[in-house]
Amino acid sequence: MNILLRGREIPDLYKYDVYVENGGYEGLKKALTMSPADVINEVKASNLRGRGGAGFPAGVKWSFIPQSEPVKYVTVNADESETGTFKDREIMETNPHQLIEGAMICAYAIQATAVYIYLRGEFWDVAHALDERIQEAYDAGLIGENIQGSGFTCHMYTHLGAGAYICGEESALLNSLEGLLGQPRVRPPFPAQKGGGLYKEATVVNNVETLTNVPWIMVNGAEEYKKIGTEQSSGTKIFCVSGHVPKPGNYELPLGTTFRELLVDHAGCDPADIKAILPSGGSGPIVPGSDEVLDTKLSYEDMAKIGTILGSASVIVMDNSVDITWVASKVIKFFKHESCGKCTPCREGTYWLDKVLDRILAGEGRPEDVKLIDNVAKNMAGVTLCALGDFAANPIIHTIKNFPDDFAAHVQPKEVEASKPAAGAARGRAARAAEPAGD
Repeated sequence: MNILLRGREIPDLYKYDVYVENGGYEGLKKALTMSPADVINEVKASNLRGRGGAGFPAGVKWSFIPQSEPVKYVTVNADESETGTFKDREIMETNPHQLIEGAMICAYAIQATAVYIYLRGEFWDVAHALDERIQEAYDAGLIGENIQGSGFTCHMYTHLGAGAYICGEESALLNSLEGLLGQPRVRPPFPAQKGGGLYKEATVVNNVETLTNVPWIMVNGAEEYKKIGTEQSSGTKIFCVSGHVPKPGNYELPLGTTFRELLVDHAGCDPADIKAILPSGGSGPIVPGSDEVLDTKLSYEDMAKIGTILGSASVIVMDNSVDITWVASKVIKFFKHESCGKCTPCREGTYWLDKVLDRILAGEGRPEDVKLIDNVAKNMAGVTLCALGDFAANPIIHTIKNFPDDFAAHVQPKEVEASKPAAGAARGRAARAAEPAGD
């Protein structure tokens, strides 16, 4: 069942007329006949959880916005910078009006004056196409002044960032949108509070996938939505599958689908050849391809039982040919490059983790180096302004925990041949004998 990836089933769904012919904007029109509080309560009752990574209930986040504030904003997080994630781009390319509609329903619910869609810099082509779709909605009277005669006025804009991973974090995104350095803010105040949001006004920040669910919920009701997925994780989820898989791509499936169903039944993997899985790109703790893991449900609550997170569900698969020490090094290099540098543990920790891992992979590591990087990573976790410090610590802590043999193979003490010191001494004596005599 595709709620989000309907563009695969309906040709030209990105066009306004086609979208309307297939039920488009009925959710917004229904919302405009309800009170803002009732719209929030409907989304809250659906148990729609944020699809950007944290899994926080969307309706609850909306309810945090003080209705008494005269200026409020909705910011759509379309930065999509997590490694292995490519779901939001497909939504914006094939079903953009459903995103626009979802964002406008959110705007009405909190009585926002404007919606800003923040896209990563590399999405310039997506942004230009999205501007055309937004204009179509303006022309139809679904964005702008006195929308559908409801008395509600709200405008919508796109904004391109500069391709920084850190701007996927909501407060860094808001800074970037304001033209400031893309670095996390000290909280509180939080974005939902005055002083903590965009231009210091109360702001809802939601991911593309999250908001694209909202029109379906408004049309079909919260109870119908809750029939999909699990009790605590309702609805469908787009799983971005990549790596050593025969059929990579986006798969929209109910939350609660198992790893085995996703990777074996849909992506065509051989379970015997799955060595490791990154369930949420580089940021989530790595897990082995064991039967226990493969039979785990892909939901926010079940992933915690195996010591990892669902996050944005960018599932990267590695087969038995992969050296997990190399994986740890590659992920650390990514986070070292993407660290904004504001927090010392993250800035310095990623640098030293990268250097020591390079030493280990070069065959110059010592057994105590594994303990060293584990200690450095654990001292980074939980002490930075945003979660990037935790994300950078995860690939070290959990690769060492789950794949100790891969590290041990690089740092086992090497036997030194007895002849080597003698040969070295002989070369030294020969060199000294060849030196010219001093004056």
